[in-house]
Amino acid sequence: MLIGFLLLFQLFYFLSTWKLYTLSGRKIWEAAIPVYSLLVLLRLIRRPWWWLILLVLPVVNLLMIPAVWIETLRSFGKTSRTDALICLLSLGGYIAYLNYFGKDLTHRPERDPNPKSALGDWVSSLVFAIVLASLVHTYFMQPYVIPTSSLEKTLLVGDFVLVSKFHFGARAPMTPLALPMMHDTIPLLKIRSYLNQPQLPYFRLPGLQQIKKNDIIVYNWPADTVQQFFTHTDRIIKKPVDKKSNYVKRCVATPGDTLEIKNGYVYINGRPLQLSDRAKPQYAYLAKTRRSFGPKELYRKYGITDRYYPLRNNGIYFPGLTEVMVAKMKKDPDILSLEKKLEPAGEFDPGTFPHHENFAWNGDNFGPLVIPKKGTTIRLTKSNLPLYKRLITVYEGKTLAQKEGEILINDQPADSYTFSQNYYWGMGDNRHNSEDSRSWGFIPHDHIVGKPVFIWFSFDTHAQNLFEKIRWKRLFTTVGGSGKPVSYLWWFIGLLAAIRLGQHLWKGRKTTMP
Repeated sequence: MLIGFLLLFQLFYFLSTWKLYTLSGRKIWEAAIPVYSLLVLLRLIRRPWWWLILLVLPVVNLLMIPAVWIETLRSFGKTSRTDALICLLSLGGYIAYLNYFGKDLTHRPERDPNPKSALGDWVSSLVFAIVLASLVHTYFMQPYVIPTSSLEKTLLVGDFVLVSKFHFGARAPMTPLALPMMHDTIPLLKIRSYLNQPQLPYFRLPGLQQIKKNDIIVYNWPADTVQQFFTHTDRIIKKPVDKKSNYVKRCVATPGDTLEIKNGYVYINGRPLQLSDRAKPQYAYLAKTRRSFGPKELYRKYGITDRYYPLRNNGIYFPGLTEVMVAKMKKDPDILSLEKKLEPAGEFDPGTFPHHENFAWNGDNFGPLVIPKKGTTIRLTKSNLPLYKRLITVYEGKTLAQKEGEILINDQPADSYTFSQNYYWGMGDNRHNSEDSRSWGFIPHDHIVGKPVFIWFSFDTHAQNLFEKIRWKRLFTTVGGSGKPVSYLWWFIGLLAAIRLGQHLWKGRKTTMP
């Protein structure tokens, strides 16, 4: 389908521009050759060859193509604003019209491509800035804000993070007709920011590293069928993969691992999961305190940053306390009791994956479950089919049915299945306050977005005043690594000052040169 679309596009391009090629002294066949025709056009409009890269990159090309339209008009004598406006409103169709009906068209190879006015220079600079920002945003680094406390202690609500696309390999957009730097919704208008069709095949550039256990990952929420993130709606909308809501969790199991959860603790291949020293698992506790000692006092005394819920009779429900915090609180005379809230083993929770009564699993006692690995084959049975049904049908695009006790995949009998991609298991460190893989299952590799690497700003809405609301010690800290996070804020300020001083000295040197 994609090849057919590209061939159809090239045919339309040839029929729309062949005369322009001949008017500029080129051969008519040069307008018909894919890629080469664009290189020739860039030469005709006096633009560098590397514009071709921007023209073929999804999303970025939505900004570059109109720029090439305008440059083409100017290179053939159509320099008025009216010509430019008609071309943009006709989505480039004006060029096809001129190709057949334009009069006095002549190629101007001596044309200066630089803007002739201050306004033109401003517009050119603005377009270049938007193109550059879209390129960085889509293929290198993207900013996010942490909205929930699922990774509390490592990533706090109100952290502004930069997510690297190149660590795991940048994924090319699969939805090419989308507004740059907008995810699924246009702000204020609250309407969809993309067109569902066409869809490009999945493609990922080579990455710097593979996803490992303990890595914090950003991915498209596999179960997302809502219209807009955090907007309640009764409408069920099936989104393209790259337009599903972005989630962030810690990868606790990688392809081929056997995962099991016992009393809230994660085991991988029969052994306790070894977390990094920055990871601080938290669990839900029910506390009872003396009348004079309430949740606000606990909040300040023990640095509790997650939300708490006051109950009757001086009870307080804390969804996320670390073991270190619990050990200190148990020694506090103002705390009468502290009870960990766990779901017992063998108790079926319908909200826990795979949501089937054959698997008496819950969020605290789960598995064992093998995480699928690309190229490996499993035996399919009626009993284990609930574990892999969504994977086979939704993530790998096969049809699946059961007929007369037989499993059919793509209408063919099947007693086994071979996975076509890797899968992962993501969980929040805040075990009882995290919607993660325990709720909806595996994370497909084609849903991976990137890796959070840097916190550039952090804002605490619970603090008393503006100065305290800014978490100064978290500014310009790394997400990964070991040991206590160190702020590089002053290093950054020093670097900016050095650059500014260098610019000042260079400017002074130029003015004093003979």
